[in-house]
Amino acid sequence: MPTAKEIMKTDVITVPPEMTVGELGRFLIEKNISGAPVVDSEGALVGIVTENDLISRDKRLHIPTLLRVFDAYIALEPPSLIEKEIKKMAALVVGDICTRDIITVKEDTQLEDIASIMAEKRLNLVPVMRGKKMVGIVGKHEVLKAAGEI
Repeated sequence: MPTAKEIMKTDVITVPPEMTVGELGRFLIEKNISGAPVVDSEGALVGIVTENDLISRDKRLHIPTLLRVFDAYIALEPPSLIEKEIKKMAALVVGDICTRDIITVKEDTQLEDIASIMAEKRLNLVPVMRGKKMVGIVGKHEVLKAAGEI
């Protein structure tokens, strides 16, 4: 069974958190990629940004469901979720729309484990790490190719 090290792309295209969302859209189209790791000025991985993050900026704001109990109103969704949604919709830079809760794998992670993570977590890209350093990335294309589907 192939490992992440054997199937990963090592020429990883990254973006900085201060890149504007407009620049990001043009950049993804120009590079013909669906997303990219977000790295700071020291090269540390701080997030992942995808086309879905750009698209979700244009969605309608979901008004939370309220429950009225006597004279009080109780939101059925946490305020932090609403704040997060508003922040993404108003974002001007990549650092404000990227996913910061990053799921990564190590170089020796097996293909079937990578595929399971991607399917269960609905991920398009999974950074491959050696300690705290990103050494590659595995996308859906690499998983399909390694599984013999392409």
